[in-house]
Amino acid sequence: MQYLDKVYGESEIDDPVILELINSKAIQRLKRISQAGYFIPFSPAGRATVTRYEHSLGVFLLLKKYDAKIEEQIAGLIHDVSHSVFSHCIDYVLSGASGKEQDHQDNIFANFVRNSDILPILEKYNFDLDYILDDKNFPLKETILPDICTDRIDYSLRDLVDFLELNQVEVKNIIDSLNVKDNKWIFKDFQSGKYFAELFSMANEKYYTGPATATMFITVGDCLKYALNNNYISKDDLYKTDKVVLDKIKNNLENNEKLNHLFLRMNNKIPFIAKLDSSGQVFCKSRAVDPLVFDNGKIKRVSEIDPGWGERVREEMQPKQYCVES
Repeated sequence: MQYLDKVYGESEIDDPVILELINSKAIQRLKRISQAGYFIPFSPAGRATVTRYEHSLGVFLLLKKYDAKIEEQIAGLIHDVSHSVFSHCIDYVLSGASGKEQDHQDNIFANFVRNSDILPILEKYNFDLDYILDDKNFPLKETILPDICTDRIDYSLRDLVDFLELNQVEVKNIIDSLNVKDNKWIFKDFQSGKYFAELFSMANEKYYTGPATATMFITVGDCLKYALNNNYISKDDLYKTDKVVLDKIKNNLENNEKLNHLFLRMNNKIPFIAKLDSSGQVFCKSRAVDPLVFDNGKIKRVSEIDPGWGERVREEMQPKQYCVES
């Protein structure tokens, strides 16, 4: 299979288990799930086209490029299959989900995979599902902040390309500056690591935790919650596609003035003010990275060479809380 990726270019994918997983219903559904939620009406860049499918294949491709074991490539490929419609907006819809932690997808991941068509594919090729599901086995794919991992590398670079902050040549230079040693991502020098850390910080501030994102979370959350509570959509619909849910809502706008008002809000047709407020109702999970780098033959963190970066990471890791008013 020839696959043309917007970030990494053309790749040949020929492993049978990977091909079957890519063609599974669980992975194919991600083509119609936006990575950014429902961000286009609010996006400072005027665009937000990345899908969970593109990101999932991107994580796989990056792991493959650096010769990660096949189990880790599989884990990377399937890591987002439990995302609901509009991605992390759902954390403002369902009880038990946390907007502060953005944890719904993680909470249901194992059961979702076990009940999907991924399980029989893994069984067919004699892979241990419990092993695949345990992130502790795959430190390249997933680590805790402020470490970098394949997931963070891909989604940040992919979003920055989509928002026209980076081009493919610049991304290639970043990827080529990475090394893998002892199952850890390490930049070839301090300059490369600091450059990526600053890019990640820019994406976090401008797109992931800005007032536009806070407004998206609360307005989409309110609309979906109202539609769900009034049976315009069902809970099962939340695990279909963005379009299925949008079409159901659109088909009922003329029948319900409140629903129509909420739909206008989530499409940014009503002016909003989003202010940082410690008592606000909207959390934006904030992220910062402190990569490992080679420095004169030793492995160090960026913050060990630039102490100011360590302070910036501590500040940026605090969730941002907003009060959003229309």
